[in-house]
Amino acid sequence: MSSSANAPIGIFDSGIGGLTVVKAVIEKLPNENIVYYGDTARVPYGIKSITTVREYALQITDFLLSQNVKAVLIACNTVSAAANEEVRARCGDIPVLDVVDAGTQAALEVEAKSRSIGVIGTLATINSQTYERAILGFDAGKRVFSKACPMLVPLAEEGWISNEISRLTVHEYLQDFRDKDLDALILGCTHYPLFKPEIEDYLKESGTKVIDSALSIATKTEAMLAELGILNPDEQTGSFTCYVSDKPQRFQILAERFLGKKLNRIEISPLL
Repeated sequence: MSSSANAPIGIFDSGIGGLTVVKAVIEKLPNENIVYYGDTARVPYGIKSITTVREYALQITDFLLSQNVKAVLIACNTVSAAANEEVRARCGDIPVLDVVDAGTQAALEVEAKSRSIGVIGTLATINSQTYERAILGFDAGKRVFSKACPMLVPLAEEGWISNEISRLTVHEYLQDFRDKDLDALILGCTHYPLFKPEIEDYLKESGTKVIDSALSIATKTEAMLAELGILNPDEQTGSFTCYVSDKPQRFQILAERFLGKKLNRIEISPLL
């Protein structure tokens, strides 16, 4: 393990969605080196037991630690809910951030008018009530309205974004939220930032602040690295190394769509 300033940031997810976090970190911290791991052989995590998710998360954590990362970002809502403490314990003095905490904190910082916060996510995330517990744990006076939006994930992976189908889907899912006078709406899935412009447009008259957990964790990462004095001082553009457990061809197509740029190489590194 390493805490040197030019060591990479480790980021992981069960699959492709965490690349929205990668993109946000690259935009916020272009000098930083990044190692990403997507567990494409075992996705989705949402249908697995908590014990299994924890085991998978710790395997990936060990892999990232072997890459001498200086920080670990959990870019997966399921892992954030099921294995946050275990990952932090395994990392020891290597700092760990997760998307649930980042999104929650950002939502709580929004000016409270109605004291109501909305959350959208996958069925697994919404059913786990992870965000509700996190929000109420900080402020028991908040009201939390949650809704599962499962169709947004396949739409994102098909590249059906900013078209009539995606707009109709967003409107169908969010119609109940327009009248709830929400202070903030948390995008509780790392695929959902791809639909942020459409969601913001639909909710613009309600004054609801849309919370992008990818941007939130990137902002927290910058602040944390600065506080620890380990921001990369190199002025050159940082490197991006991508590992998956299976299906690199399909992953590369989706990754380039998520990141908006070409990837020269994706490594296969099975964990079992």
